[in-house]
Amino acid sequence: MQRVIVMGPPGSGKSTLARRLGAAHDLPVFHLDQAYFRPGWEPAPATEFRTEVERLAALPRWIIDGNYTDLIGPRFEAADTLVYLDLPAWLTMARVIRRLAASYGRVRPDAAWGCPERLDAEFLRYVWTWNR
Repeated sequence: MQRVIVMGPPGSGKSTLARRLGAAHDLPVFHLDQAYFRPGWEPAPATEFRTEVERLAALPRWIIDGNYTDLIGPRFEAADTLVYLDLPAWLTMARVIRRLAASYGRVRPDAAWGCPERLDAEFLRYVWTWNR
């Protein structure tokens, strides 16, 4: 296990698992949300994000957490392990709401700089309909 992808719905525990696996196996951990978002939840330009994902995938050792399936190719080609967290919508929604309550207005360690936790109805709808 030298190149590990951790995927799954929001609130499934991707970042927590990635950090724990990284610590247990001495692997650097990269959260794709940190590469994708700019301050104020603005998305990175597509070419910059693609370049960063390709750069990360080319590293010799890593755990990369996040979905961004439009750029899955470079990660799948390089990875030796894929972990997909398949949890029911009611559980991931409960976890997202708990995370929101605990971190509202603050930037989580796995979030992009300048992107504090916020209430976002569109995101909650995305969480609820992930597996539909």
